[in-house]
Amino acid sequence: MTGYERRRFQRAVKALVDPLAAAVLLVVLSPLVGAVALWTFLDAGRPVLFVSPRAGRRGVTFRMLKFRTMIPDAIAEGRRLALTPDPFGLVPDDPRITRSGRFLRRTGLDEVPQLVNVIRGEMSLVGPRPDLVEQAEHYTEDEARRLVAKPGITGWSQVHGREDQTWADRFVYDAWYLEHWSLWLDARILLRTVGQLFRPEPVPVVDPLNVERAQAGVREKGES
Repeated sequence: MTGYERRRFQRAVKALVDPLAAAVLLVVLSPLVGAVALWTFLDAGRPVLFVSPRAGRRGVTFRMLKFRTMIPDAIAEGRRLALTPDPFGLVPDDPRITRSGRFLRRTGLDEVPQLVNVIRGEMSLVGPRPDLVEQAEHYTEDEARRLVAKPGITGWSQVHGREDQTWADRFVYDAWYLEHWSLWLDARILLRTVGQLFRPEPVPVVDPLNVERAQAGVREKGES
């Protein structure tokens, strides 16, 4: 049992505070949300929002919201252009990222619509970032332990890196977070997240774990 699971009272407080705080933030940030939505529409067209099925708590699928930062069908286009062997990865100066999207990704403003997911009870302000359903389907038993908590808009692994961090590194950070979790740790992560706004764009890395599992999936399909 992780520290997160043991601290039941603090978890109950978090369950109450998260949606209330998200609702307040959404109201306060509504002018910014409107401006970003308009800019995204004028720069990249429809749809303004990117809706992605993700693995939530206990593996339950939910529809995560983001401002769209890439061209439609970006994963398929990346495969067509053979940009990287990592099916979910990025490359430096990735041509699939829109002009507005590059700024939104660097500042984290693309994640603001996930406040709606928090209000719905699908996400938390802080927690392990939600993986794609396809990725979660290949979790090992140890990796699946990250699903004991709701996924977060930001998290312990995010304040230690984003595109410049491998999937395996992220699992290590998430395991540490769940074992040492407390409301105080969440507060520290939120403060560090604010401090990282407008930081330089990270250099993406090829994630060997994603590559390995994607290749294994291709082999399984070929054998079936």
